[in-house]
Amino acid sequence: MLRIATRLLALLLLASATVYAQSAREAAASGARYRLPLDTGWTFREAGKGEWRRAAVPGSVHTDLLAAGLIEDPFYRDNEPKLQWVGRTDWEYRTGFDAPAWLLARRNVELVFEGLDTYAEVFVNDRRVLSADNMFRTWRVDVKAALKPGRNTLRVLFRSAVNEILPRMKSLGYELPAVNDQGEKTSPHTRKAPYHYGWDWGPRFVTSGVWRPAWLEAWDTARVAGVRVVQNQLGRDSAQMTAEVEVVSTVAADARVTVENVTDRTAGVRQTLKLAPGTNKAAVHFTIDKPRLWWPSGMGAQPLYDIRVSLHVAGRRGPDAFLPADTAAARTGLRTVELRQQADKAGKSFMFVVNGVPVFAKGANWIPADTFPARVTRERYRHLLESARDANMNMLRVWGGGYYEADDFYELCDELGLLVWQDFMFACSMYPGDEKFLESVRAEAADNVKRLRNHASVALWCGNNEVETAWHHWGWKQRLPAKLWDDYLKVFHGVLPEVVAEHDPARAYWPSSPSSNLEEDADSQRMGDVHYWEVWHASKPFSEYETQHPRFMSEYGFQSFPLIETVNAYTLPSDHDIQSPVMLAHQKHPRGNQLIREYMLREYPEPKDFESFLYVSQVLQAEGIKVGAEHLRRQMPHNMGSLYWQLNDCWPVASWSSIDYFGRWKALQYYARRFYSPLLVSPRANGGAVDFHVVSDRPEPVPARLVVTLFDFDGRALLTTGKDVTVSPLRGDPYMTVFAKDFLGGRDPKKVFLLSELKAGGRVVSANTHFFRPFKELSLDAPRVSADVAATRGGFKVRLTTDKLARAVHLSARGAEGSFNDNFIDLIPGRPVEVEFRAGGRARLEDFRKGLKVRSLADAFR
Repeated sequence: MLRIATRLLALLLLASATVYAQSAREAAASGARYRLPLDTGWTFREAGKGEWRRAAVPGSVHTDLLAAGLIEDPFYRDNEPKLQWVGRTDWEYRTGFDAPAWLLARRNVELVFEGLDTYAEVFVNDRRVLSADNMFRTWRVDVKAALKPGRNTLRVLFRSAVNEILPRMKSLGYELPAVNDQGEKTSPHTRKAPYHYGWDWGPRFVTSGVWRPAWLEAWDTARVAGVRVVQNQLGRDSAQMTAEVEVVSTVAADARVTVENVTDRTAGVRQTLKLAPGTNKAAVHFTIDKPRLWWPSGMGAQPLYDIRVSLHVAGRRGPDAFLPADTAAARTGLRTVELRQQADKAGKSFMFVVNGVPVFAKGANWIPADTFPARVTRERYRHLLESARDANMNMLRVWGGGYYEADDFYELCDELGLLVWQDFMFACSMYPGDEKFLESVRAEAADNVKRLRNHASVALWCGNNEVETAWHHWGWKQRLPAKLWDDYLKVFHGVLPEVVAEHDPARAYWPSSPSSNLEEDADSQRMGDVHYWEVWHASKPFSEYETQHPRFMSEYGFQSFPLIETVNAYTLPSDHDIQSPVMLAHQKHPRGNQLIREYMLREYPEPKDFESFLYVSQVLQAEGIKVGAEHLRRQMPHNMGSLYWQLNDCWPVASWSSIDYFGRWKALQYYARRFYSPLLVSPRANGGAVDFHVVSDRPEPVPARLVVTLFDFDGRALLTTGKDVTVSPLRGDPYMTVFAKDFLGGRDPKKVFLLSELKAGGRVVSANTHFFRPFKELSLDAPRVSADVAATRGGFKVRLTTDKLARAVHLSARGAEGSFNDNFIDLIPGRPVEVEFRAGGRARLEDFRKGLKVRSLADAFR
């Protein structure tokens, strides 16, 4: 049986290879461009030494060493420092490929790497064809002269990105600041992901490898090098469009470009042009009838249009005989997006306006989803991005210390309605300004702007993360040569805006985050965007968030630990102490654990054990960011952005994330779904009163009823007041005020709380609680929470009840694959809550019941 199966598999592979070769020959005969993937047969070794072992492309040397059993898991316990030698070592990779006669007969045969990490020499049949020095660039080189009939060898030698720079640094006489590099400060000199050198939430693994796809590309006369889809005019009945097509040609020839709207299946628009050797540009105008607008999540649908471009070139049979040369595709959404900055009494606005409607940016900062980028699959992207969408987010900021994300990321953001604030990859450092460095940056920026410019989701290009404010406020200006600021201006007020203006002029460019575009201080709250870190770094209380009045808050945050299920993945039970060496190895902020504990003891008693500490840290983080997020939303439209730091993790760690490395939602992610609700009721203490604000992202007024009830901890409603309101569009305003003294009526504020509910369309659309004292001062008896479980088609339904108020009720299901649709819930007696568990695989009801664990905050302290 095994022999038969093996023969069948061999026949299938042979048939597949035959079809593949046939299609390649047909492409060659027609003159069309042909691509041969180079993703198999790779091996690697230390440069010039030892045995060749299997490698993965795309990949990295660390993951290849791990797969070969040559190193232990880099993320486990305290393995990180033991593996620093990998980044100080040179490595080489090689593979082989066949070059049949039809391939060698093509006029151009080019080798293309979408990503080489980072200092690399590329050899074809031991002939050097390429020297690379920028992780973020696409590299293309003609290799036809280096090829031979039959088997060919491709080898890539990677030099250590650390060793490469150390000699240069010695000759400078000063050190470029790189405050997050956990080791030699070499990162500013290298166009490589800064976070690979370590950050205050990430490890130091200085990688090497072919980190994005590679292929051979064969073509004859011409190829399509790029397509930009331009909206000239967007109306209700039609959209006037242009496809700007870039064609690279080797000869002078007549050609024809056809642009088709594949989505609407409309007839293509054809244009002829005369190609000259080199780069040619054609502008093909076309119309989309009855255009469907793309909207950010929560504001409308996200229709997308597929545009296909075909290039035909005149053949030998005369100018009327056009042969297919190449095709290209672009997918885009129809919308207008503007960064509106208008002078007002408070300074100058900073808001995104989509299709004429102001958008309050609700979201978080995105960091790379793995230390080793090739491990980030489309499925991982989808989980994280759908999690953002499901938490009512509409914007993510792709932070400048990582890398320009894969196409999958932006495609999914398009589909999900997530606007993207896109940083260029510069963060928390000063950078060189010599001509070679500037040209490398220019090529990097052009590659990525051209790759991403058709995405409806991309809303802004931003030069860097925190470099402007660092120069002025971190002591750099005082101790470093003034020429470094001149170099800064060359990059962020010269090269980058020039590239955006050339290749994507419809989008706004912003020089730094935070910034006021040099009009005022980088940290000005009168204009531009702000990062606020006095809460956390300066130990200021969460209430300090309510003293900030920015125009757009693009960073603020607070740390927590992952829950025990994640901690178990990188520890042993003996490591389960916050101050153990292993736990400290997975806490990259030097005062992180101390700060979490300090803030925790302001609000809560000392947790009873390690697992409880992890859980309470998440509630602490969620409650703190809730204060900030609701305050920022209440200021709408004065403030028009809340992007907390950060959505995700690159490894399992204590950090500012709301989703841990394994994709588990922390308390903050569940809270975000509530405080980012399109309609939000938000109470705020104001001296002896409590003001109840309502925030609306809706562009039209909303009739609603606001109800405020005073409860005791047994669930008895002691006093209720209500008011019919018309919620103003695109604003946050107070609609009711309760005076605590009158409402309490002499009752002990430690034994009662307020529940505010906003009802619209016959249902509660937002609810919020207000306590008069911190949790540790409440006279709250331990609740008895009951959970009744029933099977559903997609998993299980859990009905929760309690006899006393239960705070931050957390459900976990050990041994079950899946997720809860709600969690960390305040449960009130007499008000049951139903939670759905969406199973990720087969699960038995009895097994789920056994693995279900329900706890409240009270359980963490007794």
